[in-house]
Amino acid sequence: MIDHTGLSVADADAAIAFYDAALAPLGASLMMTVPPEFTGGVKVVGYGRDRPTFWLHQGEKQTPPVHMAFTAATRAEVDAFHAAAMAAGGTDNGPPGLRPHYHPNYYGAFVRDPDGNNIEAVCHRPE
Repeated sequence: MIDHTGLSVADADAAIAFYDAALAPLGASLMMTVPPEFTGGVKVVGYGRDRPTFWLHQGEKQTPPVHMAFTAATRAEVDAFHAAAMAAGGTDNGPPGLRPHYHPNYYGAFVRDPDGNNIEAVCHRPE
């Protein structure tokens, strides 16, 4: 249903470093940097697996902070996402684990990014 989405971030360099690390275990990477002549000099980058679907642009941080959930193919990817995001300066907002109140196979982890957004990786497959 959603083709792409994005966030406004206060410190683009800090956000890029965080998302480079946090999204790598999920098989996503920085795929595109929009040339500054098309953005008025503002940093704009796109992440994805096969095409850019998650965008960051430098500006005011999201107010209020938002929640973004990224799909993980396995529970191990969720664990690796959480570890990588924490090592990259994220703040724990819910360690990896089952959340059966959402769905019996809902395995997720939550981390606050440098701007305070609630970033999640979730796997819906049974182990």
